[in-house]
Amino acid sequence: MLKVGIFGVGHLGKFHLNNWKEIKDVELVGFYDPNDVAAQEVSEKYQVPRFLDPERLMDIVDMVDVVAPTTFHYNLCKMAIRKGKHVFVEKPLANTMEEAREILNLVRESNIKLQVGHVERFNPAFLAVRNMDLHPMFIEVHRLAQFNPRGTEVSVILDLMIHDIDIILSLVKSEVKMISASGVAVMTDTPDIANVRIEFNNGCVANLTSSRISMKKMRKIRLFQKDAYIGIDFLNKKSEIIKLKGAADLDALSFDLDTPHGKKTIAVLNPLVPEVNAIKMELEAFRDAVLNNTPTVVSEVDGYRAMDVAHQILHKIKNNSIIS
Repeated sequence: MLKVGIFGVGHLGKFHLNNWKEIKDVELVGFYDPNDVAAQEVSEKYQVPRFLDPERLMDIVDMVDVVAPTTFHYNLCKMAIRKGKHVFVEKPLANTMEEAREILNLVRESNIKLQVGHVERFNPAFLAVRNMDLHPMFIEVHRLAQFNPRGTEVSVILDLMIHDIDIILSLVKSEVKMISASGVAVMTDTPDIANVRIEFNNGCVANLTSSRISMKKMRKIRLFQKDAYIGIDFLNKKSEIIKLKGAADLDALSFDLDTPHGKKTIAVLNPLVPEVNAIKMELEAFRDAVLNNTPTVVSEVDGYRAMDVAHQILHKIKNNSIIS
């Protein structure tokens, strides 16, 4: 039985706490949060012990779940790794690239597992197409949210777009060649809306738009490759595939299309989207990596790469002098 402690029981931390209580082979020992009001509410509602000293909680668990604000990630992760504890840490991995690099080095020197909470990897709409032969050459992304003061201590790049950066880096098996970016600070002191173009060495181009000041919500990725279009709606948990009809697509909705190269038959597929709890699934994946001594689904290297691209984007925006 693995013992886990949670560090941070704010909005997302409560979801983690609730899911850990339902996960097999794991005992939720307690939580640490310096906010007395939030801590009292959690203790009473969930009947989980509160620890006033983070080190004391770390000393008696096998795994730590860091769901504190990003500015606390580095110190908590460093403390846990030096104590030989496995770490699940919410995205982004750290607050600065220097902190992220040190976390990477600490993990390399240790014998622990670290997983970064890029939860969209476990979104059922993404899981529905994940086993396809995906080789996108053009990617269009829109992630729009209504304004919420929570999370605005970081830019929209590190708050929202980083989800899509991680997904794209997991799909495109090539190094980043060039980044172009522009962004505007509207409601906060950091970019609240941004548009980014990422070019890869293999010719793939990704165009990303993220906003936290929109009137409506949207979380969509569209993948275009030689033989198919794949649409993934992360918000509504739907996926769509439009491709040249093959032998395996006999039951698919199809239509004929006249092209300069003759008639082509197009199949429209709506793959089965599994009914899963993405947060619970990512925590279970972390548990399995610890129990089976296997690689984590979203490693510290994955988290670092996503942060690296995000910070390159922020640097480009700053150089463009679009925000004051």
